[in-house]
Amino acid sequence: MASINPTRGQFAALRAVPQDAPVLMINLLRFNKVAEYAAGDPESGAAPVSGETAYGRYAAETLEIVLAAGGSQDWIGKPMLTVIGPGDEAWDHAFVARYPSSRAFMDMVKNPDYQRAVRHRNAATADSRLICCAEAAPGKTFLAGSSE
Repeated sequence: MASINPTRGQFAALRAVPQDAPVLMINLLRFNKVAEYAAGDPESGAAPVSGETAYGRYAAETLEIVLAAGGSQDWIGKPMLTVIGPGDEAWDHAFVARYPSSRAFMDMVKNPDYQRAVRHRNAATADSRLICCAEAAPGKTFLAGSSE
């Protein structure tokens, strides 16, 4: 089953995350070959575009909103191969975004301008994952804070 947007339960669980600490959001995206705009969307009758192009529209329309929320991109990459995990979970795009808090992230996604732009993300995305992480100091053994 594809996951495009958080469920009410997932968004409620995000409220339980400490509201005053920075969060890192791991984003994994699989794009539609052709963007799938909803009926009635101004883009639905326009010339077809790729999912990646539609995601670019979303990124352009939300950039200032993300920055105003204190968000930034810490890492970006092009997934090449799933080495451990289901083979059907191949991804087209991956990045890590940082927000000053989960509250800042939640306030951002409630912003009416952000919500208007999400139509491009929804049209672009065949499947996605958004994983909220607490920041920790890297450890030598790939465990947070380990000294060995």
